[in-house]
Amino acid sequence: MLNLASLLDYSASEYPEKAAVIFNEQTITFSQLNTYCCKIANGLVAAGVGKGDKVVLSCLNLPYFPMVYYAILKTGATVVPISVLSKSREIAYYLKDCDAKAFFCFQGTPELPMSEFGFEAFKEVDSCEHFWLITADPAAPSPIVGAQTMGMMMAPQAGEFDSVATSPDDTSVILYTSGTTGFPKGAELSHSNMVMNAMVSRDLCDLRHDDVQVISLPLFHSFGQTVQMNAGFAKGCTIMPIAKFTAEAVFDAIQNHGASVFAGVPTMYWAMLNFEDKEGRFDFDVIQKTLRVGASGGAALPVEILKNFKEKYGIQIMEGYGLSETCPVATFNQASKPCKPGSIGFPIWGIEVKIFNEEDQEVPVGDVGEVVISGHNVMKGYYNKPEETAAAFKGSKWFHTGDLGTMDEDGFFYIVDRVKDMVIRGGYNVYPRELEEVLLTHSAISLVAVIGVPHEQHGEEVKAVVVLKDGAQATSGEIIAWSKDQMAAYKYPRIVDIRDALPMSATGKILKKDLKAETA
Repeated sequence: MLNLASLLDYSASEYPEKAAVIFNEQTITFSQLNTYCCKIANGLVAAGVGKGDKVVLSCLNLPYFPMVYYAILKTGATVVPISVLSKSREIAYYLKDCDAKAFFCFQGTPELPMSEFGFEAFKEVDSCEHFWLITADPAAPSPIVGAQTMGMMMAPQAGEFDSVATSPDDTSVILYTSGTTGFPKGAELSHSNMVMNAMVSRDLCDLRHDDVQVISLPLFHSFGQTVQMNAGFAKGCTIMPIAKFTAEAVFDAIQNHGASVFAGVPTMYWAMLNFEDKEGRFDFDVIQKTLRVGASGGAALPVEILKNFKEKYGIQIMEGYGLSETCPVATFNQASKPCKPGSIGFPIWGIEVKIFNEEDQEVPVGDVGEVVISGHNVMKGYYNKPEETAAAFKGSKWFHTGDLGTMDEDGFFYIVDRVKDMVIRGGYNVYPRELEEVLLTHSAISLVAVIGVPHEQHGEEVKAVVVLKDGAQATSGEIIAWSKDQMAAYKYPRIVDIRDALPMSATGKILKKDLKAETA
């Protein structure tokens, strides 16, 4: 038997009275969390949900997420976490595409009426048999006529449940990709995939039993789910989920709740660097002494942010790399080895990473090519999509990521850009990340995204969309002139658009596809 739920089962057995979750001053022990999971698991079985069934989960970073997540796994069913920002049409697509038998949906907020979108989608999909509404107050009546609450489902159930035996290759989780190349695809991840990645992440982050992990990454996303929740519970750590990221909320968790581990995407670190404590709430000496581990992933971390964060908060952010299809971690800067700023580190234990050319041949050291991955973290395939799965593997053991990268003479890997983000200007390859790194050294620029826009003569032209630092002043013309002095003639942006903010996803990634769509 190898069931991902065993991570919680073990900690509940070994550390029953230890805090598993802290949320809004509420503490839930491992024993209590496991009891809630068992009640939900019994409710699922009573409804006819079991091994091999697919159960969709849409929930903010709340204690309910791990309750439902591990409950689904305990029954031997597959958990399908989806973005909390999904609208009815998108949710209906997920329910149909994964052959969902049941759907748990949080009620949401006035600004984000998740349950309204979710129940509307559920009614459109006849094959999905059950809908359970997660209310903020489990004892509250259902705010939607015809929708049973999770509290109602749990109430008559027993608090004990023996996790169903599953094989290592059985599907534990289906994670949907962002759909940058069409409709989202569901990456099938086995129990072995997920357990191994959680264990490796636990060790890479040097998690300790007394660590408190503040989780502002969405738990429906692979980064927060594996590197923090699953890895943390594998060590018996306490997790402190935050429903919506703000730098202030993270600092509060560190200073007032002893949060020692933080993982985020680059825009989160950027926000923490630029936070102004106008009310004098925080003692940054305490924050420096308390925060022990910082990990970054999800997108390339600009060197300027890495350097400035270490200067301000005293820790070296450990950068890694991965995708939903790899659980997600594939490479990581490891504490036992030297760190090179800008590098995504080395392949994790048991994983092979190479750089291939278009003929699927390994390129020489230093050359740019596509990053390919093989090992225990690689997905089984895309659910019910054999053609897309075949295209991702090309008849070999290597998963083709679609990311461009290089490897240096010391074996460190670097991400250059997404294959589809690369700009081809007048026949020259321009890598937006390289330009973004340079632009962030400009004294007035706080955040930037570089994209390619159609151009009659050159095919594509380089455009930079920038956000200025508070109080800083610079014109588009000044930035263009500065860039011309800093970059090769074919690289520097001829178009600079200054804005107050950049569009971002629920996981904090800059949405370049939205910026590109403006000029399509």
